[in-house]
Amino acid sequence: MAKAAKAPASFETALAQLEDIIQAMDSGDMPLESALASYKQGTELIKFCQGKLADAEQQLKILENNELKALDLPNGQ
Repeated sequence: MAKAAKAPASFETALAQLEDIIQAMDSGDMPLESALASYKQGTELIKFCQGKLADAEQQLKILENNELKALDLPNGQ
């Protein structure tokens, strides 16, 4: 039985790993087995990132009294 992959330390770490996987797969030099393993790892990273974003959105809803509001940044950032 294959062991589960360790969860990334943060959203940013997961995103960087995902970008690395995409670059490696885009090169076209990856053997099929490696491509399949990378694809699986990528889907797990996407799920992790989606979960983190959903958690952040939920926290914002709670902080804004259950009403999601646009974020107004100074200087239009």
